[in-house]
Amino acid sequence: MKHKTIKTLYWVFTILISLGMLFSGVSSLMLTEQGKEIMTHLGYPLYLNIILGIAKILGVIALLQWKFETIKEWAYAGFTIDFIGASASYLFSGDGILMALIPVIFLAVLFASYIFWKKT
Repeated sequence: MKHKTIKTLYWVFTILISLGMLFSGVSSLMLTEQGKEIMTHLGYPLYLNIILGIAKILGVIALLQWKFETIKEWAYAGFTIDFIGASASYLFSGDGILMALIPVIFLAVLFASYIFWKKT
């Protein structure tokens, strides 16, 4: 694959995951009714929304910067843990395999971003 193609694919996947996580982070901070219902259903305290919202926004900033590679690695790790935890939470709460697969789709986009970042 050409370098330009790799870089383009990196930015496509990174922007997709960044937009998704930014939306999720902002909505977590806003404490929307839907977000409250989901957290209550999964058995988590509502203040976790604030913690996750801040972490997601900081993670997006870390993904989009180029200077600090270690922080970028930690952002990828944090998002990976978030998606795996979300998937497991849906499974353990009895929501079924289809709900548990939604975070796995985002995890695949995150992995694509990571792989193309390492190739650039």
